[in-house]
Amino acid sequence: MAQPIPIPPSGLAEKLIQESYLFQGLAPSALAERLAPLDLKIETLFSNRPVYTAFLPQQNLDSLYVMLDEGLVITRTTPLDRIIALNYAGSCFGLRSLPFSYGLAARTFPCLVEAYKTAHVLKIPAPVIQEIYQESADFQERYRQLFELQQKFEYHLLNCGAYPPQAVASLLRGLIYQERELGRQPNPQGRYIFDLPVDVIARACQLNQRTVELVLKGMRQVKLIAPCKTEGDDALEILSPEGLKEVYGATREKVGWWPLR
Repeated sequence: MAQPIPIPPSGLAEKLIQESYLFQGLAPSALAERLAPLDLKIETLFSNRPVYTAFLPQQNLDSLYVMLDEGLVITRTTPLDRIIALNYAGSCFGLRSLPFSYGLAARTFPCLVEAYKTAHVLKIPAPVIQEIYQESADFQERYRQLFELQQKFEYHLLNCGAYPPQAVASLLRGLIYQERELGRQPNPQGRYIFDLPVDVIARACQLNQRTVELVLKGMRQVKLIAPCKTEGDDALEILSPEGLKEVYGATREKVGWWPLR
């Protein structure tokens, strides 16, 4: 379901520049001029609903999805049913399925993109994104950086061991790096807080939920993480990013708080 944007193109341009990594540094007047002729609508992506299937043969997206004020959108690979991308407010998704730039080479197995939690997005037509890309060197660099972050995030997930503490730590470290580079974390108080349900962790790390719960319990006991109920039932606060780095590089003999050998 979609609703008309309650703000004019100039206000929308300011919002994109302030809140979305990809559009930072653009001139508000020039971006507003690009958006003015478009019949843009804020769309609500409801939780547990498919958005589209990426990387289908000979099929590209016609728009870029820009996440606005809330939500969690995931990408799952079809062969392994494994989460390989997490998108929060302020980020974009769909770049790897646009028919220009790096999207022409970013092809893999079909992947389902779905809203894990309700999200509000803006769909900007691909030709408009391509025009901005061709005219702005800053936009090109941020576009490139988004592709690089996606590759590094997948590297964290796919190159960790099967040891549960290391697997969960790799996901958390990947999120810290991703959101820090996007300027979303840490928050103004210097805290890293993620809306991260147990099921999402399990499907990203290829662990069962009970194992993930045990890992999170151990991490809480040694003060690596803490629940953050003020931000939601699934919110985690990272208390020690450096401590997670040690777990990320650990072997079975080095994580004393993990009871299973």
